[in-house]
Amino acid sequence: MGKHFGNLARVRHVISYSLSPFEQQAFPNVLSHGVPNLARRFASQVLKVVPPLALGYLIYSWGTQEFERLKRKNPADYECDR
Repeated sequence: MGKHFGNLARVRHVISYSLSPFEQQAFPNVLSHGVPNLARRFASQVLKVVPPLALGYLIYSWGTQEFERLKRKNPADYECDR
């Protein structure tokens, strides 16, 4: 009837290794190695990321406030129109 799907071709000189799912650990050493590593990496990058973001936020907030201020009419320009 033919070969089954897993036996369609014979591959030579290829070695594959596998580990049983029952022998693997999903999160090995997360609390002892992962959390301190996360804190160290965060602390090393925070001074590179926060100042440009803060500067960008200050420029954005200044721009929106200035836009709102310039959008309003000056009441002194219309005092003699009554």
